[in-house]
Amino acid sequence: MNNTIIDTNFNFPNQKSLYKGKVRAVYNINDEQLVMVATDRLSAFDVVMPKGIPYKGQILNQIATKMMKETEDLVPNWLVATPDPNVAVGHLCEPFKVEMVIRGYMSGHAAREYKAGKRVLCGVPMPEGMKENDKFPSPIITPATKAEMGDHDEDISREDILKRGIVSEEDYLVLEDYTKKLFQRGTEIAAARGLILVDTKYEFGKTKDGKIVLIDEIHTPDSSRYFYADGYQERQDKGESQKQLSKEFVRQWLIANDFQGLEGQTVPFMSDEYIESVSERYIELYENITGDKFVKADVSDIQSRIEANVLTYLK
Repeated sequence: MNNTIIDTNFNFPNQKSLYKGKVRAVYNINDEQLVMVATDRLSAFDVVMPKGIPYKGQILNQIATKMMKETEDLVPNWLVATPDPNVAVGHLCEPFKVEMVIRGYMSGHAAREYKAGKRVLCGVPMPEGMKENDKFPSPIITPATKAEMGDHDEDISREDILKRGIVSEEDYLVLEDYTKKLFQRGTEIAAARGLILVDTKYEFGKTKDGKIVLIDEIHTPDSSRYFYADGYQERQDKGESQKQLSKEFVRQWLIANDFQGLEGQTVPFMSDEYIESVSERYIELYENITGDKFVKADVSDIQSRIEANVLTYLK
């Protein structure tokens, strides 16, 4: 269990700054490139869990980089290289302060809001008479403001984003267009692998020359929810829960153990056996989402491995 990477404090040549997100550490190299290290931290309900999940960072990084390559003909992205299984290097971008969440089905947060009686999410109406995990007539975009580490992301409508000047209307139209195109491609990729892409989020940034590009992760189990297509309709008709490929299984375990990230709640104890089961589930996700066999990287000394690979790349 010690073979996980929870935190990093590298000092690379020409390093200008280090930003730590919930899962990734981002190193600014000379105001030109970003070195993004995917750690094994697990975040749920916007709370970082006390233990790391073996191979999780590698899994997230490798899914994201593969999906970036599979969508770069549609939408430009920030990625330049992957010098290590846990590392992506890309162009320095100024991130937009919104996450573009798109939902094809009424699941997760949308379903919880619907159950609470809400019929409008982020300014977008949801039809009456829907059951949890039903497909929306067409995908809906429900943006969220990006939170700093430890804070909750908050739902926001397109109208509020424009009114508050978080994103200009001109840029927001591009973000919406890219979001729809990426979701359509992600849906097609998932379908080819026997999966349904239920919902996901995309993050975008602007390069120094003003180009809007896709940044961060894409179509990973941390940013997306997948169902198995086989038996989906049958399960819906019977009112059964869907067989999921996402981090939702962790959220459900936390809810069952009285934790939803609310004030005064304590993260339940995660045994080594439970951590191991989460790791195995992430490997299953990787193989289903990518169609590739997962090859475990050498984790005998992850910090040194990452540092050596990045230094070699930067030279």
